[in-house]
Amino acid sequence: FQQFADTGSRKEHVKITSEPKPGFLERLSETSGGMLMGLVSFLLAFYLLFTNEGRALRTAKSLDEGLSLVVPLYSINSISQENEGRLVHLAGALSTSKPLFDPSYGLSIHAVKLKRNVEMYQWVEYEDSKEYEENGEIKKETKYSYNTEWKSEVVNSRNFDREIGHKNPSAMAVESFTAVAPNVQVGSFVLSKGLVDKIDDFKQLSLSHLEDPHADVTRGGDYFYHSDNPRRPEVGDLRVSFFYAGLSGDDPHLGSAARVSVQLFLYFASSVPNSIMSKYFSMSSKVTVIARQRGDQLVPYQTKSGDVLQILYPGDLSVEEVFQKEHESNTMKTWALRAAGWLSMFVGISLMTRIFYTLVDWFPVVRDLVNIGLKAFALCVASSLSLLTISVGWLFYRPLWALLLALLAVVPIVVAKSRVPPKKQQ
Repeated sequence: FQQFADTGSRKEHVKITSEPKPGFLERLSETSGGMLMGLVSFLLAFYLLFTNEGRALRTAKSLDEGLSLVVPLYSINSISQENEGRLVHLAGALSTSKPLFDPSYGLSIHAVKLKRNVEMYQWVEYEDSKEYEENGEIKKETKYSYNTEWKSEVVNSRNFDREIGHKNPSAMAVESFTAVAPNVQVGSFVLSKGLVDKIDDFKQLSLSHLEDPHADVTRGGDYFYHSDNPRRPEVGDLRVSFFYAGLSGDDPHLGSAARVSVQLFLYFASSVPNSIMSKYFSMSSKVTVIARQRGDQLVPYQTKSGDVLQILYPGDLSVEEVFQKEHESNTMKTWALRAAGWLSMFVGISLMTRIFYTLVDWFPVVRDLVNIGLKAFALCVASSLSLLTISVGWLFYRPLWALLLALLAVVPIVVAKSRVPPKKQQ
């Protein structure tokens, strides 16, 4: 198929502004404001690190509890009253009661979600700034460049440094939206809203089978263009694409990835065993769910450890594979929040100690040495306090691990102190 290329020309201009070099009292005032922000960041780090450890341990215990209680369902087409209120595991193909459609473009598909994505051809401003000192003044040189691009959000050109010649429309004539099937099932079971929200593996829908819906709309590749000349779009022109998630049924008009799967299936049909073939073919619309059975519905399960379990993954996964993925996700989230907590503490300490740098910034050599010392101090203290806070979070759950982390918290301080030369004996 043919894609229409962007042909926008890039424009640039440079703007130089200058202001007097701030005096000592002005710099001291700015540093005081930075110290207040640093204090907030410092305190926030303690809260983030401490609560993260409790959350991680609670989630791990909830997952272990769920694994010990979950009941596999071998038939999804019948509902057993014996499993009422229990945590169940099942896998099957998604199904919806009716197709989703967009009458404006004559499009419909059997899927859980259908997303219309609208982009407008707009001016976009980029800026690159650098500061330097000249004749006792602080000068800022900013290079502004403008380019035309397809954007899914309206770019407000009123905020541009130079709006003349780069004006964008204030709104789009066609809006983006996402349609969700009102009733989503796996076999005889209806999925809760929380489970439906987890179906978000969107794939672009092929539009090759559709005609131009209106006289002022042109189809090109997998886009509908609201443009007089899609090959040379103008600012304000629109292009529309569609994405689907959770295919529910056989649809001949699929995206490129799904079409390849179907073609491979047909090509190898004569040589691959039926059991393997059917499993591969159903992967695109099959999901695995772990949730509480309530009548014919699958709803959240409240664990005794405090977390809520309602899990959905694409494909056919065993109970062990699902909980392993959940543990891996919990571990990644825990380490990400630990890193965020440490960074927040490091930035907070750096801002709170910035006043020492301001007091000596008139002397270049002393200023550089103080800057290095303050960064090393912030690094050591942030590392030690982060480890100590994490150990407190583990104290009531795993005391031995908490003691080990507390000992590790002392290491950065010991290392820093060992580098300080001993006083000469009198």
